[in-house]
Amino acid sequence: PITPGELLCLGSSLAFSGLFYYLYRRKARVVARIQEAPKLQVDDDLPALVSAAEGRCLPYVALEGIVLPAQAALTSHYHEGLQGVIQKLLLKEHRLIWNSLARSW
Repeated sequence: PITPGELLCLGSSLAFSGLFYYLYRRKARVVARIQEAPKLQVDDDLPALVSAAEGRCLPYVALEGIVLPAQAALTSHYHEGLQGVIQKLLLKEHRLIWNSLARSW
């Protein structure tokens, strides 16, 4: 004899397992697309290639080439001799709205 509490636990366990498996498969597809991304060189042909693409956007590509920092290169605090640059910094602020029903922002 199975009690209703055991059925509830079994059902919720199956539901959570299904949800986590769905999220895992979705992220696995994104990782596969990134790993299969074409490798392009940073050269004079790159702007023409981007403008010829659909929506003027290349979804996943790996760019190879030499870049120069605008001011100074960023150095890693954790790995000696590792440097990097930031291509674009995007700051997005979300507007807070008071929810009077939940009494929260």
